[in-house]
Amino acid sequence: MAMTRRTTLIAMTAFAAMPSLGFGAGGSSSGGDVTKPLRIGVIGAGWLGGTVGRCWVKAGHEVFFSTRHPEELESWVKPLGSRASFGTPQQAAEFGDIILLAIPYEAIPELGRDLGTYLRGKIVLDACNPSGSSSSALAQEALAEGAAITTARYLPGARVVRAFSAVDATSVETSFSGSGEKLGVPIASDDGAALQVAAQLVRDAGCSPVIVGGLKQAVSFQRGGPGFRANTSEPELRRLLGL
Repeated sequence: MAMTRRTTLIAMTAFAAMPSLGFGAGGSSSGGDVTKPLRIGVIGAGWLGGTVGRCWVKAGHEVFFSTRHPEELESWVKPLGSRASFGTPQQAAEFGDIILLAIPYEAIPELGRDLGTYLRGKIVLDACNPSGSSSSALAQEALAEGAAITTARYLPGARVVRAFSAVDATSVETSFSGSGEKLGVPIASDDGAALQVAAQLVRDAGCSPVIVGGLKQAVSFQRGGPGFRANTSEPELRRLLGL
């Protein structure tokens, strides 16, 4: 509990020194009041990345969706309007001031090698999970040291935040639509300012952020932890995580 309080205090202090982000009162299922839209690159616009990215477009942000086969995105990205665009992962990494990673966990080392230069200094929301059945060296590393810590190691210089990694896309969509209770989304980072940006983006996706602590504390909501796929309200998620 003390760790979480200290992390939250540091995050709030750091965020206060970042007026250039220009957040308004916060997002909602009706679009919110985003006074200065952010440029967000989504690398891995599948089920989760596509869903969260669509919520952000509707909330007023500019979102660049990408996969290795960008031609497959045209049919659903173009109807989103002028705030949505699509292309390659490199284009998304160049476009976004903030990046959402929603790719197979095994692809993170390669992504770090290929696009690490573009990600340095940027806030990277890591929503990737190693497979529970994988026996690869990377999966074992993530299991032993934590997925968040492992991701940060392969993306040196990036401001990594573990976010949207423990929730299902359908639960995010339901929360954004306002047809059910707000979804609690656990987040963690060693970067206080990045943590608060991520918290606002969780709100802009129609959900409630639950700040857990630093990257080490993210193990509580990775696979096998009490917060993984809980898909529940903020109060219940806090109870499950002992916050």
